[in-house]
Amino acid sequence: MDIYLIRHGESIMNTGENTKIGAIDNKVWLTEKGKEQAKRSAEFLKEYLEYDCNGTAKTGIWVSPYSRTRETFNIFKSIIDFQDMGAVCKEDILLAEQEFGLFDSVPEENWSDEFPKEYTYYKKLKENQGKFYARCPMGESPKDVAIRCRIFFDTIWRDYDKHHIDKLFIFTHGTVLRSFVMAWQHYTPEWYEAEKNPGNCWIRRISNNKDMGYIYKGE
Repeated sequence: MDIYLIRHGESIMNTGENTKIGAIDNKVWLTEKGKEQAKRSAEFLKEYLEYDCNGTAKTGIWVSPYSRTRETFNIFKSIIDFQDMGAVCKEDILLAEQEFGLFDSVPEENWSDEFPKEYTYYKKLKENQGKFYARCPMGESPKDVAIRCRIFFDTIWRDYDKHHIDKLFIFTHGTVLRSFVMAWQHYTPEWYEAEKNPGNCWIRRISNNKDMGYIYKGE
């Protein structure tokens, strides 16, 4: 099994622009820089795949249904001929970003001002249990996301058993990417705590159950 995990390009959430716009998380779009990041990342991946020794593998593509991941994938497919690989693109809500609940679309530095009681409780959880277990008020924790990833693994193995799909391209988000790697590799919560969020359009590869790390780190 060969898995390429790709984070979306820079979005208006990443730049802080969404503070004024107020778009809900699933509608957040890419910046012009984010589109350029996706283009460069796709160009790298296209060249990288030319040297892939497993070029005959059956291919599948999965995309988070959020606007920024859809945009990122559309840029990739304009550069990489996924159809030539026989790949079919599908979306799955299990790949959506962590739900931040009350904190959705609010800059982290403003959480304590806008939701003082809720933030105090969240901070207590984070300090005592760690960020992996701390659930955002009315939202999710990274642990919840890791559980979602494990559920998604059933789809991966079903497609492998029924259709022999053993090469995957997954377009998703930072928390999901790390949670996916953690769950797939059976890493510990301590690993997650220490693992930094990937940059925009970074690509991480898992090959034959070996974590290859990030094969592309962009700028």
